[in-house]
Amino acid sequence: MLEYDVTARRIDAHGSTARCKEAEITLDTDVNGRLDAFNPAEMLLAALAACMIKGFERIAPMNHFKFRGVEVRLHGIRQDSPPFISSISYELIIDTDEDDRRLDLMHQNVRKYGTVSNTIAAATKLEGKILRASKS
Repeated sequence: MLEYDVTARRIDAHGSTARCKEAEITLDTDVNGRLDAFNPAEMLLAALAACMIKGFERIAPMNHFKFRGVEVRLHGIRQDSPPFISSISYELIIDTDEDDRRLDLMHQNVRKYGTVSNTIAAATKLEGKILRASKS
């Protein structure tokens, strides 16, 4: 079983920091918000995006799936009372020449084996699609 440890500390009324391993991130814990840090809901979405990208990186070599890039676009909807993320939608955009069947298989695997995505899907509505990046 894997375990994770993160420590967060209030800096002042405008922000906090979170530390893990040798990394540190600034958190938007200001009640008025701030533009230079992720608020808690945005952190949740960023964790989901990182989970999907990491899953893609893990699964692609096993499936001999060739790709040049991955982008995740997320949209969360929050209800006010009680405060709750009621749904999250996403687009997983892959720059690849692989066929649609293999692209769909990668999407299934990313969803099936993602720690954060499985946790979020158990708590709220999580829907999305995988798309091929348009050629520039």
